[in-house]
Amino acid sequence: MHSTHLDTLANELLTAARGARSGRSAHTLFGRHEHKLRQTVIALIAGQRLAEHNSPGEATLQVLRGRAQLTTPTQQWTGQAGDHVIISLERHELLAVEDTAVLLTVVSAP
Repeated sequence: MHSTHLDTLANELLTAARGARSGRSAHTLFGRHEHKLRQTVIALIAGQRLAEHNSPGEATLQVLRGRAQLTTPTQQWTGQAGDHVIISLERHELLAVEDTAVLLTVVSAP
């Protein structure tokens, strides 16, 4: 059994993101290409975004720190620490409204 303290990991990734030229940092907790389920903690400094992209499958997003804005062609959602959203299968982008860490869970289509 492997355990991760998400609060500690979010802090570490935000520190790394602040020092990175890209303004982001990420760590996959579980899953790689050989698994259908993948969970990744992503840290973005304020103003950084994950550019519009297609959804790779069923996905959820939980905000661990800060505030994040998820935008699709038909919807917009802003969440703060403790909020959780189901990501629609539409193209979407993620913006860090302030320094933000999120837990992205994806189940890839077979």
